[in-house]
Amino acid sequence: MGLTRDFFIKLSENQALNAAAKRYGLALGANKVVAGVDIPSTIKAIRVLNAKGITATVDNLGEFVFSKEEATKAKNEILAMIEAIHESGVKAHMSIKLTQIGLDVDEEFCYENVREILLKAHACGNMHINMDTEDYKHTMQTFAILDRLKGEFKNVGTVIQAYLYRATEDIDQYQDVRLRLVKGAYKEPAEIAYQSKEDIDENYIKLIEQRLLNAKAMTSIATHDHDIIDHAKRFIAQHNLNKELIEFQMLYGFRTELQEQIANEGYQFCVYVPFGQDWYGYFMRRLAERPQNLQLVTKSIFTPAVNKRIAAGAGIAAAITLIAAAKNSK
Repeated sequence: MGLTRDFFIKLSENQALNAAAKRYGLALGANKVVAGVDIPSTIKAIRVLNAKGITATVDNLGEFVFSKEEATKAKNEILAMIEAIHESGVKAHMSIKLTQIGLDVDEEFCYENVREILLKAHACGNMHINMDTEDYKHTMQTFAILDRLKGEFKNVGTVIQAYLYRATEDIDQYQDVRLRLVKGAYKEPAEIAYQSKEDIDENYIKLIEQRLLNAKAMTSIATHDHDIIDHAKRFIAQHNLNKELIEFQMLYGFRTELQEQIANEGYQFCVYVPFGQDWYGYFMRRLAERPQNLQLVTKSIFTPAVNKRIAAGAGIAAAITLIAAAKNSK
């Protein structure tokens, strides 16, 4: 896992390639994993999921925000999506990244932006807002902001990453907060994080069990790993746990048949729905998490029509990146 995972993480952090992919939009075929470029197309995609008994958590894609102007623009886009979800009546809530709304600009400015989002969400039916965690530094800042907010708001939650050693303590600290449990998709040193897939998987299972036995709020088990999903199902049945406080999550466009199967089995199911043009960093981290997703790249993205556009020279930087990634995974 090491070399391939590190390779994709490095690509996700490349601002030049991110800019090239953004200019080319979703024409490379990333619409297979990104629900839409705007609010109407995203609401339409959510309706399709809802019709299958699946809810959504919506992410306004965006990377590398270093000015108050950019952060304010992103905040306003999030507020507009919250209102659209409420007015349309679709079953969905929002996931936000604090770096997109000013965490790297000024932490107090970011806090005020989050609070404005939470107030808007509360006014729109007490909609849940999930604060996604990122790399270790930003994760610690996110927890600090959560600690300031959770006494005032009940519609806020966050993410616990299983590759961090401290995750066990974080699970205990936030028993009364809605949590999404993930394996983790950033490159962290061995001093603070597990490095091997085996160790991460083992800790992930331990965290799921720990959380489900002690949680006082909703738990989202976010993974595409069917072995871990099956283990969680058995654990839920064995301990006769309340399914109303448990849901499974997967990413939009990945393992859709398994998504529908789990929903049809009577489990709550939620799909992480990203939207917008800024898809590159998000997609590279998905490959870092699960390099097998390259099959989706080669089958769904590099279609004859897309290859023709690449040959014409448009968006060549993003295309080269994906091709290089595929070669390095072999």
